[in-house]
Amino acid sequence: MSKNFELLQQVESGHGSAAGTATAKARSPLHFHVSNGREPVAPLDLNRVAQEETLRLVQAIFLAPGPNPPRVVMFAGVDPGNGCSHVCARAAAVLASNMPGSVCLVDANLRAPSLPEFFGVTNHHGLVDSLRQNGSVRGYAKSLQPENLWLLSCGSLAADSSLLLNSEPMKARIAELRKEFDYVLIDSPPLNTYSDGMVLGQLADGAVLVLEANATRREVTLKVAADLRAAHIKILGAVLNKRTFAIPEALYRRL
Repeated sequence: MSKNFELLQQVESGHGSAAGTATAKARSPLHFHVSNGREPVAPLDLNRVAQEETLRLVQAIFLAPGPNPPRVVMFAGVDPGNGCSHVCARAAAVLASNMPGSVCLVDANLRAPSLPEFFGVTNHHGLVDSLRQNGSVRGYAKSLQPENLWLLSCGSLAADSSLLLNSEPMKARIAELRKEFDYVLIDSPPLNTYSDGMVLGQLADGAVLVLEANATRREVTLKVAADLRAAHIKILGAVLNKRTFAIPEALYRRL
């Protein structure tokens, strides 16, 4: 994944490598052209680049060679505002569009839930409700498009809702999600701010870190990575989000 390994290599130096990285979003649109002497080069299509990089991430994480590829994966930003929810939602949609199995996206970011708005559905009747009530977990999930994609929104929140993430009902619901769906992607609160992600990561098969280009500090990321390893949470990959392409795509792809 070319230049996207830069930050991850700094983070993981001396500790092995992660399975995949991706640039999920470029911040500034480009409108200039570069001549190759014969014809102009088209400007960078940011949406297409994001789609391609997300597909590479999905392939690296969920289709990695080996006897037991991860099926339940936590996506967690290092800091607030890294764009983790957007990255997680896009990965779930791309996975569902390219695989026949069922995919459930879980909005476990009870601090700042945003996935229902992303998909244009209501937040009513979701994860928190399933932890306080009985019934099949699939009954709390909302069907999206494509038809094999589901969203378990955060649901009805209260002051103590985040405490439910570290509970026996939460463990039971994650186990149930494993049985009900082929793939489960969990959107977590930022790791440098809340401890929720450490709890969720231990229920998953591993974690994907989301870092913001030119904003996430290396020392903070190193500490978060060390904390994950200390908690025996496998780092499956990292996303360098909001990267600004300073050169045209044609030249970028030659690097």
